[in-house]
Amino acid sequence: MGIPLTTLEEHPRVDLTIDGADEVSPYLDLIKGRGGALLREKIVASASEREVIVVDESKLTSVLGRGALPVEVVPFGWKSHLPFLRDLGAEVVLRLTPQGAPFLTDQGNLILDCTFPGGINVPQEIAAALDARAGIVEHGLFLGLATDVVAAGPQGVRHYRRRPHGGRAW
Repeated sequence: MGIPLTTLEEHPRVDLTIDGADEVSPYLDLIKGRGGALLREKIVASASEREVIVVDESKLTSVLGRGALPVEVVPFGWKSHLPFLRDLGAEVVLRLTPQGAPFLTDQGNLILDCTFPGGINVPQEIAAALDARAGIVEHGLFLGLATDVVAAGPQGVRHYRRRPHGGRAW
């Protein structure tokens, strides 16, 4: 189609990224990474001027954490994260392949799927705790990165834009 391909090394700023999400809050905060590529997806999202998320309306939620929050960890000492994550309120399961082996990310890391009964009420606090922990490479909380969300449902397509100062989009 004549579309040139490049890398982030050659062009470290991206004008527009169009991607999906596993969950979207009214503040356009996201949970992503249930497919296993959360580190690379967050790098691209962080390099993007506009991050447009396209979902079906079943992904819209009033509180993040209806499903698992992926947490990517280095294999060395991965079990040391279990008590820490449980102290944050998570039920933790090591992600496995259909064959029963540990799932490995593109970077060769493991994913711990963390379920928070009742949801994640203050995602910024969970994100900050995860960001501060050595050995946790990345997590699926994409906070403040989406500029737009396009959601399709039986009533049609709705377009939400990030509000100034973090206000609700719907």
